[in-house]
Amino acid sequence: MYVVIAGGGKVGRYIAVDLLADGHDVCIIEREEGRCEQLLRDHDLLVIHGDACDVRYLEQARLERAEVFVATTGDDDDNFVACQLAITSYGVPRVLSRVNAPRNEEIFQRMKIEAVSTTSLISRLIREQLTVGELIHLYTLRAGKVNLVEIHVPSDAAPTARLADLSLPQESVVVCIFRGEDTIIPHGGTRLRPDDQVIALTTPEFEDALRAAILGKED
Repeated sequence: MYVVIAGGGKVGRYIAVDLLADGHDVCIIEREEGRCEQLLRDHDLLVIHGDACDVRYLEQARLERAEVFVATTGDDDDNFVACQLAITSYGVPRVLSRVNAPRNEEIFQRMKIEAVSTTSLISRLIREQLTVGELIHLYTLRAGKVNLVEIHVPSDAAPTARLADLSLPQESVVVCIFRGEDTIIPHGGTRLRPDDQVIALTTPEFEDALRAAILGKED
């Protein structure tokens, strides 16, 4: 898969490294010359020194070949313009963008841009798979006081005890379980199985305890 990323900062670099490790071809368009030089030194990928809002550099990136375009800069306006060019001028099948201001998410979504605000989630959406056992932030509620998270049960895990018997943190609740094509609304007697994707609500301070309980790694 060929992926073009606008922005070579921490977010863009993280996604690029993750995709390169999976064997995908990656191109980064970055304005700052110093970042471009560092990316070329550290990683085996195509780096273009330029502005992703300028069609000249999108053409250099051969954007018409891209299966995915990701805008990761810290400026929502730049991300929006770059994504619009990817959609309207180059017909990229899938366009995702980092959104820095939550109020802008609806605007991006109306224009058929997949708007996300978590680095690991962007990478997950592109690869369409989770890192086993990783806790992924899906959404933040109440100004960061409550998080909606997803935990992937390893494929080699043994069936667990009933949810009612797990030492779940008091400030956590399992909302649903994705099991293959099925969506399960759990109750106390529900048992987790290998490859389940567990969706839960929790507070930030109890995330580690929730993950440990779900994966059967309580101290």
